[in-house]
Amino acid sequence: MKSPAWPGSLAARTALVLLAGLAVVQAVGLVIHALDHADLQRNVQMHDVAQQAMGTYRSLAVLSPADRLPAITELPRTASHSAAIEPQPPEDALPPASVALQRELAGEMLMVPVPTSLRPRDTVVLGRPGADLLVIGLRFPDGPWLHQRFELPPLRPWNSPSFLISFLLMTAAAAIMTVWAVRRLTLPVAVLAAAADRLGRDVNAPALPETGPSEVVTAAAAFNTMALRIRRFVHDRTLMLTAIGHDLRTPITRMRLRSEFIDDEALRARMLNDLDELEAMVSATLAFGRDAAAAEAASRIDVAELLRTILDETADARPACAERLSMAGPEHFAVTARPLSLKRALTNLIANAVTYGQAAHVRLGAPPQGAEGVDVSITIDDDGPGIAADQMERMFQPFQRMEESRSRDTGGVGLGLPIARNILRAHGGDVVLENRASGGLRARVTLPV
Repeated sequence: MKSPAWPGSLAARTALVLLAGLAVVQAVGLVIHALDHADLQRNVQMHDVAQQAMGTYRSLAVLSPADRLPAITELPRTASHSAAIEPQPPEDALPPASVALQRELAGEMLMVPVPTSLRPRDTVVLGRPGADLLVIGLRFPDGPWLHQRFELPPLRPWNSPSFLISFLLMTAAAAIMTVWAVRRLTLPVAVLAAAADRLGRDVNAPALPETGPSEVVTAAAAFNTMALRIRRFVHDRTLMLTAIGHDLRTPITRMRLRSEFIDDEALRARMLNDLDELEAMVSATLAFGRDAAAAEAASRIDVAELLRTILDETADARPACAERLSMAGPEHFAVTARPLSLKRALTNLIANAVTYGQAAHVRLGAPPQGAEGVDVSITIDDDGPGIAADQMERMFQPFQRMEESRSRDTGGVGLGLPIARNILRAHGGDVVLENRASGGLRARVTLPV
């Protein structure tokens, strides 16, 4: 049993897997983008810090020691940058910055033009992990230290005005192309399934077109070959059974004529009765094996009207059971079927109900108008003793009867149910037997709309 969260179709499953893979790739790409953007922002921050630190240092280094203190108070101050002149190097609680960070800042500082004689004698860089706070100490050539404190804003790798729109557009385009490609690539599977369904309903269904990728062409060719072999088999079987029926009817007719010359009336009656039974068995066997449905065209028929016609004919043939025949359901409902074949299948089921259950209560359960993928349900109930659960499937085997005697007066030859099931399955439907809770047997028929 498939999981409710796992789609049933191949196209949906493939699309879901590809979209999940796309999501993973997009997530990995986003992480890589964020890391690269963060590195870029950090490089820009270090460049700005180095430029500002060396710019402040240079503006003070050109002054005399006495003029530096008044000048430092006139420097522009911000919440993220402060400067002070101290006699000692910075001894903040911060740990020393990493060697890589110190090298990066040193390289950026060298890019600021400062006379060689005014270059810092020493440099100290302190910074907490993550470099959100830096303290840079630069020693003047004449001794004192310039302490500068920088509070860096947090990195924002996602702060891009066009990033979200670009990401959404790219994801939507990739998802649309994925779904389109999956539907396009899995279409031959759906076509093959539809062709198999048509072949199950009509053995003379048209062949599949052998076009497309090599795998699809190979599958279509194999399917067409299989269908051709099935048609040949059915045709050969039909010809064989027709020949057998023709050959058997001739001696049966001769024996019937010869039996008329028997003087013993009791013996003559028994022989005629045996010949009638033999002819009925031959006719039923030919009907079971003959593929009559293949030659009959399907059309739209009113199944409700068909059921009422069968019940009327049954009442005319068996007046004693007329009061125990009933039908419930809509007055009209159309289905696509082969009229004669479907009538024969339903007639067999209703006849079985009357023969073995002395009643036939028919109910037509039609799906709502416009509903797709929902079958018509027909139930045929009788008032008989029912059948043991382990014997129900056996009743659909040829020459199996619910009534154990071989008399034609109490039952047929055991081909009514197999013929009905063959016809209904050829229509894409089915029939099953089940015992009713209130007693009796129920034949449940399903038929595609």
